[in-house]
Amino acid sequence: MTILVAHSTTPESAAALEAAYREAERRPGEPIVVFLLDGDAPDVSEAAARGLSVTIERPKEFEKDPVGGVVDAATALDASVLVIGIKHRTATGKLLFGSSAQRILLDATCPVLAVKVAQG
Repeated sequence: MTILVAHSTTPESAAALEAAYREAERRPGEPIVVFLLDGDAPDVSEAAARGLSVTIERPKEFEKDPVGGVVDAATALDASVLVIGIKHRTATGKLLFGSSAQRILLDATCPVLAVKVAQG
């Protein structure tokens, strides 16, 4: 099985990647696949130092619907867990803008670990 991380260039994604590292340490032998939504690939040298296996993928076929692509990738990889970063939004913000995290939580067929950025 695989740990899948949805990643972009945000603090929330950095928190999700760190959470995926911790999950991989709890699940010895499970590789991490980082699914790049946008931006540059993250530095995964810390993962190597921790003895973790990390693969980075940027599937072009999902550029128009990255959320659907993340859910599809989790299913295709038979992911044991999908790790996403989330941020706090106001009630009005939730009403006016659709939530990618909400869509992932509802559509994913595997467990989803939603991570917030540490405060302070």
